[in-house]
Amino acid sequence: MAKPYREHLKSSQDLETSYESIRAGFVALALEKNRRATPYVAEARALKSAASKAKAPIDLLKIEGIRSGLLTAAGISDKAAGHLQESDKVEAIAGLIGMYLEPAGANFVEELVFRFLLTRGDTLGGSMRNAGGFMAQCKLTRSIVAHLNLSGTPYRWKSADSKVWADQPEDDADIELKLRGLSWGDGTKARTLIYNLTVPLFGNNVDLCLFGCTSSDMRKEVCETPNAYVALGEPKGGIDPAGADEHWKTARTALSRIRDAFVKHKLTPHTFFIGAAIEAKMANEIWTMLESGQLENAANLTDDEQVASLTRWVCSL
Repeated sequence: MAKPYREHLKSSQDLETSYESIRAGFVALALEKNRRATPYVAEARALKSAASKAKAPIDLLKIEGIRSGLLTAAGISDKAAGHLQESDKVEAIAGLIGMYLEPAGANFVEELVFRFLLTRGDTLGGSMRNAGGFMAQCKLTRSIVAHLNLSGTPYRWKSADSKVWADQPEDDADIELKLRGLSWGDGTKARTLIYNLTVPLFGNNVDLCLFGCTSSDMRKEVCETPNAYVALGEPKGGIDPAGADEHWKTARTALSRIRDAFVKHKLTPHTFFIGAAIEAKMANEIWTMLESGQLENAANLTDDEQVASLTRWVCSL
């Protein structure tokens, strides 16, 4: 039987990420960062408009609807605010006014907005650390959905927000931004793909798990059943070459853990890897694993043909 990766790879060099792809990846990340920053910029503008009604910093306390903004400007994130008592919040806002806004004089509103954006910037930075993985998931999802649509295969999807399975929408634009699971079948077999699942067999998270069941049958008991797993995959979307090796080490460890866990049950589910930043040394290691059978399929996320080929393979399992 032909090895699936041979459909789109001839050698380890085909896995390597080109300079042009790295450059395009950084641009894509910058655009994603701007997209995620838009709500914070809008909040800052709204805060500035409301705060401009105050004649002095202390008057900010009298303005309704900006208390959350004052807390943020004081350096308290939304997550931290949930762990603080009311007295702590009052103290934080008082410190903001006394130590920073009053010394700013007539420019206290600008100082308030700047400090608000500093805290929001930290929040944005935290979310961007996972942006590569999110973008990888989105690209792979869109490729799978495109393949299912072209083949006329109906699917169901699970929203990350509602966590409820729903039928295929008439308009699936941007569905990849809010999807946590996909399920499809052609009448002879059923497949359900779950994202970011902690696999009970070894207690660690796996980015992509494909099960041999319908979405209706997808429950905790299935996750605990070793032979229910059809395939498991690790996509790594980070585009920075400086972090490529670290991402690969993490994925390689995860793939090794998967193999060891299933071997104990005398099972060998399909395994695959998709990476955005793949350097020469890393490509050689992946190729060696493919050739030896330790890994069944792999693709470079920046190469659309490779992603499409791997997608067809996943959907055919």
